Amino acid sequence: MYQASNVYFICSFAAIGGGLFGFDISSMSGVLGTQAYKRYFGNPVSYTQGGITASMPAGSLVGSLVSSFLADKYSRKVALQISCVLWIIGSILMAAAQNIAMLCVGRVICGLCVGIASAIVPVYQSEIAPKEIRGRVVSLQQWAITWGILIQFFIQFGAAQGTGGGPSDPDQPEAAFRIPWGVQMVPAFVLGVGLFFMPYSPRWLASKDRWEEAIQVLAAIHGGGDVNHPKVLAQYQEIEEALRFEREQAVSSFKALVAPRMFKRVLLGMSIQMWSQLCGMNIMMYYIVYIMSSAQIASPLATASIQYVINVALTLPAIIFLDKWGRRPSLILGSFGMMTWLFISGAVQQHFGQPNTEITRTPDNSDVTWIVINNRPASSAIVACSYLFVATFATTWGPVSWTYPAEIFPSKIRAKAVSLSTAANWFWNMVLAFGVPPLLWNISYKMYYIFGAFNAAAFIHMALLAPETKGYTLEEMDEVFDSGLPAWKRLKKTSRLEELAREIEAGNVKVTVPAVSAGQGEEKKEEEVKPAESAAV
Repeated sequence: MYQASNVYFICSFAAIGGGLFGFDISSMSGVLGTQAYKRYFGNPVSYTQGGITASMPAGSLVGSLVSSFLADKYSRKVALQISCVLWIIGSILMAAAQNIAMLCVGRVICGLCVGIASAIVPVYQSEIAPKEIRGRVVSLQQWAITWGILIQFFIQFGAAQGTGGGPSDPDQPEAAFRIPWGVQMVPAFVLGVGLFFMPYSPRWLASKDRWEEAIQVLAAIHGGGDVNHPKVLAQYQEIEEALRFEREQAVSSFKALVAPRMFKRVLLGMSIQMWSQLCGMNIMMYYIVYIMSSAQIASPLATASIQYVINVALTLPAIIFLDKWGRRPSLILGSFGMMTWLFISGAVQQHFGQPNTEITRTPDNSDVTWIVINNRPASSAIVACSYLFVATFATTWGPVSWTYPAEIFPSKIRAKAVSLSTAANWFWNMVLAFGVPPLLWNISYKMYYIFGAFNAAAFIHMALLAPETKGYTLEEMDEVFDSGLPAWKRLKKTSRLEELAREIEAGNVKVTVPAVSAGQGEEKKEEEVKPAESAAV
């Protein structure tokens, strides 16, 4: 069977799993403002709407926790295929929902998929990619998320505008929300089938002692099919040595998670995913229609759509340059920027806004309790801060929050540690999805100050405890985190992988490789020469 070998293509295709996360984020925002949705489900607001929205991240929390067991036992690839089946089942239930309970069940099942995919896609990408472009290709996960948000929103926008008399039509047909929820199963089908043609992770293959397959995958993606390419042999030996060291320690992966030097890393990974939610970005995506309704500047759906376009467009520079400017500056500067925009937006709403009373309430703004009326400069400032907030997240925390946790753990615990990190994301996603509608209803603009304070805390945390990880292989992360250096000082070292590749090319080091099966154009063979004494391995 054909197996893809281009790293960019493999990681881009796997990132469709991130696209499902984006469909999840946007699955409610485009229908919240339609009369069809409000009429059919009894105009849910506050805790009711919070419960509907939170049902998907609740499922995602469970999915992220079980993802490591699926990924370690059945492979990263098969775990993603299982998630695709769950997404299709959940989408069918959502599209056919007869009441809020059935809708929530469908969203929980879709959430199981998103929890698995959001944890495993970055792991799969980081284990496939070379260190030079690892940040770039893992960031494709975030770009796919933004595309999923954008595509689903415009599907919903089109369905809302093109069904009946539009979103304000009191008799708008149910197709306004059923069509988008049905269409969203298509990318899961594409991903599930396409993964049959993607390789297994070479590090997962090595962990199962399938060394022949592991080196063939390494050769295909890093050496043009040549198993004797110096870079392939160097990476093979580095994986082999790291795996041997982990096995010699004879510590279970669960115990390794809470070992003192590793537990700090686990907490850092979980914290980064936690801050990526507490910064307020996904709330901007879930409930942007409410925010634009408060600003009273134009059609909430149309105004919100610009935000989704900004999210997609400005994630691209981060993908291109993340491996040049690094992870740490993105985390620190991103937190500071988002804090700034949230404080400004909250202050403008506090100063120029007013309670939404019976005198000012209309069918279009009845879902909000605080509005800015007849003050276009203030409304424009609120919308501009929203756009700048999204732009800041898209170029900083968006890509790094997935890249960083996926690359800082050793192979033995990577899937479990990343699943815990992602579970932290989904726990806070669930809490905020449920809690923000009541917050918007009861404290309105003060919510912006709360999220601004969270970003201030993230700024301090990242500045003190997040070291730079760009330019190191996955197997070198132990040296980065165990160096004893403060986070703001970079570990200066030559790349062990590049040194080893040079030694192999010079003939100073020979690497034992497993027999290559006949049928690949060459006879079965095995090479075994011990490393030269002078080699630094």
